[in-house]
Parts: sequence; structure tokens; C-alpha cells
Amino acid sequence: MSSYIFVSPGSDPGAGLALVDPMLSSSKPSMGTCRPDLRRMVKPGDHIFVISGSRGRTIPQYVIGGMQIDKKLDDQLEALRRHPENALRFDGKQRTGNIIALPDGTQDPRDHHDKFESRIKNYILGKDPVMLETPKEVELGRDRSVGILSKILEVPGYRMQQVVGRSRKLSTMQVDRLLRALDDIKQEARS
Repeated sequence: MSSYIFVSPGSDPGAGLALVDPMLSSSKPSMGTCRPDLRRMVKPGDHIFVISGSRGRTIPQYVIGGMQIDKKLDDQLEALRRHPENALRFDGKQRTGNIIALPDGTQDPRDHHDKFESRIKNYILGKDPVMLETPKEVELGRDRSVGILSKILEVPGYRMQQVVGRSRKLSTMQVDRLLRALDDIKQEARS
């Protein structure tokens, strides 16, 4: 199993900085441009989780959510044919969509990722997404994520960087424990 958790710099949905990739809030979660190294290594059945980016010591990072890998498509052209709704677009200044390839196979000029050829390989279609979305869920996530991950990963630390770094591989048991912890946060936020 090759499940991973990683930090998405610049993403913090709880603070108004949208998570563009992976796309977890959709009924058809996917991941298409971020972390080509991790997308290459995961297989169907594995999981990917994402942590908010650092916004300084006054705003704690939190586990935004994750998904299980359902299928991997060879490239974004296949993804674009199957899921044109995931093509790159902008809602005002907010970027949405995680397919940066145009139908002719070239890079969308509005995308500024480097290494285009490697970024468009291994497009992931997910299932069973989980995401901390409500203000209460995010608040609890900010309060507990470092402690949860420290315990699950058996790495002492008081900051996300100390516990996870940029990314970390997860065992099946660690995935199960993290899914339970996220579900517990969601349950508590509802009560």
C-alpha cells in the first residue's frame, strides 16, 4: 500500500484559500496537477490526504481531508474526455478545475505549472471523499490535527512541519485511524 498525506502550500479552505487540487468537495473527487510524484506511486485502493498550507504560527494547519484512489487515468487528455467539468477555469480570481491540458494536448495558457509533461500523467479519480468543511469542523481540525497525526505517526511535535514535513507515507492502520479521527471531528461538530 502506498497511501500518503501531504501539505498543500497556499491552500486553507477554512481561511478562504480554496483547495484546488485534489478536488475533494465534489461527488467525483479527483487529483490532477498537484504532487505528480505521489500520483505516480499510488494505486487503486490507496488513500491521499491533504493538509492546509502554513499561514504562520497564529493559524494552525489542519487535515483538510482525503479520498481513496478509485482509478488512475494515463493522462489528462483521457481525463478531459471523461470529465470536462474538471477543466481549468476561473470564477473571478478563484481557480477551479485540475485539468490543465487543452483538447489539442497543449498546456492551458492560464496555467503556470512547470514540467507540464510530467504534471499531466496519472490523473486520479477518487471515491469516498472526506473533508472538514463547516466552520466548526475546521475549528476542531485546527485544534486537533497535529496531535492526531503525532499520535498516529508516532512522531512527537507541536507543529505540522515537525510531525509530517512536506509529506509522509501512511500504512493501512494509519489510514484507518486518520479516517476515524476525521469522522469523529465531523460527528462532534454536528452535535
